[in-house]
Amino acid sequence: MSNRGKTAIVTGAGTGLGLAFAKRLAADGANVVLADINGAEAAAADLAQAGQSVLGVRADVCSEASVSAMVDIALQRFGSIDILINNAAVSQTLKLTKFEELTLAEWQHVLAVNTMGVFLCCRAVAPHMRARKWGRIINVASGTAFKGAPFLLHYVASKGAVISMTRALARELGSDNITVNAISPGYTLTEGNLANTAFLAAHREAAIVSRALPRDAWPEDLVGTVSFLASDDAAFITGQILAVDGGSVYH
Repeated sequence: MSNRGKTAIVTGAGTGLGLAFAKRLAADGANVVLADINGAEAAAADLAQAGQSVLGVRADVCSEASVSAMVDIALQRFGSIDILINNAAVSQTLKLTKFEELTLAEWQHVLAVNTMGVFLCCRAVAPHMRARKWGRIINVASGTAFKGAPFLLHYVASKGAVISMTRALARELGSDNITVNAISPGYTLTEGNLANTAFLAAHREAAIVSRALPRDAWPEDLVGTVSFLASDDAAFITGQILAVDGGSVYH
């Protein structure tokens, strides 16, 4: 129960990786706010039936007002915000597209969710973490930012920005005892990725072959690292990008 009594916000927690992170932090003893544009309330209701201290909130990370309301609701319910997991992203619905064929609207949407959303959520929680002189921000990047995956330029660019933001924010928030780190997953078999058959065919076997541990990656493979980075055990780790991908990317 390494995070007992802490309060965590997990974005994109209605399904997939975000839900897996929320479940682990709740099992660690944290109060968990599950935030998502869809499905957060239902996911939280399921966890609450198991006795977990959780709250589901409908939130759009692209909206300043929605993010502000999410933070206000978390504070009203639990009194503090100690941990932020920036997981919300556009990924599972993407189509493999040549960069010349990407529309401006597609580019703007992916960057808005995957990059601006991280900025808005960090900006909203930082004053509360600064006031308490304690905080853990964990961003979800992607191994594609290191490999340069083709036909996903908007996604790869957005995750590269998340990596740079993580390093810059670590410098800016460190004096207030707030750590900022990121995990870099490989291709992970979430429900959404399993349903995206075009992506599955293009990436599953290639991902396995690239790994020192040659097997599929599942959400459960990532949750321990997030739990660790959110805990006191990681108090002197900041500005780092931890690849949790079975040994596919070394950096």
